[in-house]
Amino acid sequence: MLLHFSKRNALQSALIYATGDAIAALLLHSFSFERMFGMAVIGGTLYSLEIPNYFHWISTHTHLMEGMIAGVRRTLLALLYFNPVWIARHLAFVQIFSGQPFQLSWNLLWISYNSFTMNIPVTVTINYLIQNKVPLHRRFLVSSIFSGMMAVYYAMSQVWFK
Repeated sequence: MLLHFSKRNALQSALIYATGDAIAALLLHSFSFERMFGMAVIGGTLYSLEIPNYFHWISTHTHLMEGMIAGVRRTLLALLYFNPVWIARHLAFVQIFSGQPFQLSWNLLWISYNSFTMNIPVTVTINYLIQNKVPLHRRFLVSSIFSGMMAVYYAMSQVWFK
């Protein structure tokens, strides 16, 4: 399988994820340059490699389908990726880059599960629009912007769903 990677995606993702998380950190009075830099590195490397490739995979495996079934399938496949485990991994990165790796616990999965389930109406709607209305070459950018906004929600989830 050929992996799709672009410097443009990496730079945009680094900036978007770092900015979204920095806003969340400011709201929680826990901003640090180390955390912002760490999230920029994760956004510009891991996220900018795996997310566009997963979106490409979704597109390849649903390109012959049409109608509502295809739209629902693309949406469900996107939600399969952005699941509570993905959220927990993201929150783990936040804790590590915040200098709090000792606070990593299985409770992150519980927080992530609650965060995911409470937000299903929003994520289903936005992921449906991303997967079905946004051209493939723009999906990662639009998804990153949404994820940057969700970073604020995920950070608040650590307070709300403990």
